[in-house]
Amino acid sequence: MGLCRALLLALLLVTTACSGKEGDIVKGGGEKITLKMMHLWPDGNNSAQNKMVKEIIREFEKANPNIKIATEVLENEQYKSKLTILAASNDLPDIGFTWAAGFMDPYVKGNKFSVLDDLLQGELNGKFVAGTTEPYSFDSKTYALPVELNIVPVYYNKEIFTEFNLKPPQTLDDLKTIIRTLNDNGITPVTLGGKDGWPASFWYMYLADRIGGSEVLDKAVANQDFTDPSLLEAARQVQELVNLNTFIKGYNGLSHDEAKVQFMNGKSAMFAMGTWELPDYTTTADISQEFKDNIGYFKFPKVAGGKGNVDDWVGGPGTGLFVSQNSEHVREAKRFVSFFVQKWGEHSVVDAGVIPATKVDTAAIKLPQMFIDLLDELNKANKVTLYLDTQMKPVASSMHINLVQALFAEAVTPEDFIKKQDEALKADK
Repeated sequence: MGLCRALLLALLLVTTACSGKEGDIVKGGGEKITLKMMHLWPDGNNSAQNKMVKEIIREFEKANPNIKIATEVLENEQYKSKLTILAASNDLPDIGFTWAAGFMDPYVKGNKFSVLDDLLQGELNGKFVAGTTEPYSFDSKTYALPVELNIVPVYYNKEIFTEFNLKPPQTLDDLKTIIRTLNDNGITPVTLGGKDGWPASFWYMYLADRIGGSEVLDKAVANQDFTDPSLLEAARQVQELVNLNTFIKGYNGLSHDEAKVQFMNGKSAMFAMGTWELPDYTTTADISQEFKDNIGYFKFPKVAGGKGNVDDWVGGPGTGLFVSQNSEHVREAKRFVSFFVQKWGEHSVVDAGVIPATKVDTAAIKLPQMFIDLLDELNKANKVTLYLDTQMKPVASSMHINLVQALFAEAVTPEDFIKKQDEALKADK
């Protein structure tokens, strides 16, 4: 799948779309039009976000009775694959979601997304948290607008930790001691959806950061040079964790959603995942309060002798809304994007427990404690490093996912992992 995605995305670099109809207006003074929207929050797995999207669409259609929003919803990996295929055939939906930085690069170069600077300079001026829109900008033009801002904590099951007299780890050695204790007592230490690749990348990124410092990963991608010694040591530490039986049995065959179920059912003690999971631990109505009260989080621990800071996080802006350059209704699509971004900011904190990319005054809002705590973590973060598979351009990104899976499967040595990732970065111009 990684190779297929890479080849299709590479085609976008030489494929250009027809120019968008920026001047389109609703014909006939109110003739009904339909805007197609694709998003990645299925009801079963992301019910809080799914309900929020439905509510925002309902509000928009009420305010704009001549416009109907038709949605298609796919889970994460299916969404990425379909987006690639639709872009290659110039058939993107009017509105959709994209990831930032390297993921967007071929879409921007292929003239697939409309420029949204008119919204940023207009009614959305000053609405976003500083630094959240820049990853969606190329050559000083903005091609998508973020709705979420996420960091990746390690969630843990308090009941399991209490049963075995465990405390959140301060160091990597502490974490390894916890892992040994849990294994000795027949408890799976960490659930992990290695089949999707990116959840495993979180572990590699944190180890690299804690060993090499807050700039090591950003510099590696920017300079197309993956040879810093700390990156090799991080790969070695991944395989040491594998050999300690840190991760759930069969993790490289489990999707993110399948791995998540293991944590939700209390069958594993820890789960490193983005704050987009917060609704399940704070606000989702059909999840018991007993379960919510039993979930805590900790920062990825420091490494003895390492340069990293425990206030360094893996994370960044989540997905962002784009408008297809080839849409027949660009103006109306932009109107919806502006409406959506603002309403998402209003609804997300109160209704869903989601951290928005727009500024929200939370002073008068009663929020769950974990949500408040993680907002505080975000406010005092030393550095938030954008996900490697998002930072990298498509070919290197696909290679990273494949290599991380191989590293966790011990199908590649740490040395070969570094060599092949370095070659992919250098080749991906």
